[in-house]
Amino acid sequence: MNLMSSRQTKLLIRPLVRGLHPYVPGEQPKIKGLIKLNTNENPYPPSPGVLATTRAAVDGRLRLYPNPTAELLREKLARLHRCQPDNIIIGNGSDEVLALAVRAFVEPSEGTTRPRDLVVRGPVVSSSLVQFFTPSYSLYPVLADIHGAVCNAVPLSADFNLPPLSDLKRARQWDFPAALSLVTTPNAPSGRGYGTAQLEELCRTQKGVVLLDEAYVDFAAENAMNLALQYPHVLVARTFSKAYSLCFQRVGYCVGHPELIAALHKIRDSYNVNGLGQIAACATLDDLPYYRANFRKIIATREHLSRELEALGFQVVPSQTNFILVRPPKFPARIWLQKLRSHRILVRWFSDPTVCNYLRITIGTAEEAGALVRAAQAIL
Repeated sequence: MNLMSSRQTKLLIRPLVRGLHPYVPGEQPKIKGLIKLNTNENPYPPSPGVLATTRAAVDGRLRLYPNPTAELLREKLARLHRCQPDNIIIGNGSDEVLALAVRAFVEPSEGTTRPRDLVVRGPVVSSSLVQFFTPSYSLYPVLADIHGAVCNAVPLSADFNLPPLSDLKRARQWDFPAALSLVTTPNAPSGRGYGTAQLEELCRTQKGVVLLDEAYVDFAAENAMNLALQYPHVLVARTFSKAYSLCFQRVGYCVGHPELIAALHKIRDSYNVNGLGQIAACATLDDLPYYRANFRKIIATREHLSRELEALGFQVVPSQTNFILVRPPKFPARIWLQKLRSHRILVRWFSDPTVCNYLRITIGTAEEAGALVRAAQAIL
C-alpha cells in the first residue's frame, strides 16, 4: 500500500485551513474538586422544572429527528420579545449564529490580504470586511479567517469603553464599508457594559449588518433587543448558556429582520439544534422567575467580590456580566493564574497584549467567591 508522507497529507488540506489558528476554549478540568471560575458558566443548576421536563423527554423520541426550525421555541421567544417567529432563528449555541452571519453577509476575499472589490446589490454595497472591537470575543477573527474574509479590529479605549465613532472611521484601512460588524455587548473579556443610546448611534453609522452579541445581557442594566426590531440591518444574538444554565445543550438564537433571518435559515444545517435542547429551552422560558432570582444573586456576588478584591489591591473593571476582569497586585497575571491553580481555583488568562496583565474571573456562588478571596489573601 502506498502511504503518503505527513507532508503530502498536509497538501490535501486547503492552504487557508492549514494556516488557521483555531479558537481556544477555557480549560475543562480532568480532576475533581477544582473551583471552576474560568468559562463563565452559571454556578446554579437549571430549575427543577427544566430538569424534570428534560428527563421526561428521554424516551422513544430519541429515535426521531427534532423539529428542524425549533418552531415551538421560536414561538415562545417571539412572545417574550414581542415580535414574530420569522424574526427569530435558533442556533447550536449563539456561536453557530455568529458563524452563519459571517457566511451569509460577507464576501470571501479569496485568500488575499485586502477585501475583494465591492459587490453592488441594488442600492446596497457589500464587501469582504468583518469589523469588530478589540479586545472582544476571540472567536470573531477565527470565523472571519475560516470564511476567507478580511478583519478590521478596532481598538477599544484604554478603559474598554467604545471609542468615538470618528475613531471607528479612521481605523478603517480601506474605503470599503464593513459587510458585518460584530459587537459584544456587554463586552467580553472586560465585562464593560454599553448604553443602548451608544449602540444605536453606532448602528446608524454602519451600512452593513451589525450583530449585537448579547451573550451576557441578563446580568446588565440595559439591553438592545429593540434595535433589532427597529433597524432592518441590526441583529441581536443571545444564548441559553450563560444566564440559563444550559451550556451542555448548546442553544442560542438571533433576532432581526425576517429577510436577514431567512438568509441565515438558508445556510444552517437541516437539524441544527438537538431535540432535548429545544425542550429544555422551552421549559426554561416557562420558569423565568427562577432564573431572574439567580441573576440577582450573581450580580450581588459580583459586586461583593469586586469590593473584596479591590480591598486587596486588585484593579477591577466595572462589570455588567457574570465575570470580572481584574489586574492583580504584586505578581504578573500569568503568575497569579498558576498560584490560584495551586489553590485549586481555575481562572482565565489571555495572552492578548491588550489584556495580558489581567485575569478574567467567573462569578460563582458566594462560597466560591469567598474561597477565591481567601486564596488571594494567602498568596499575598
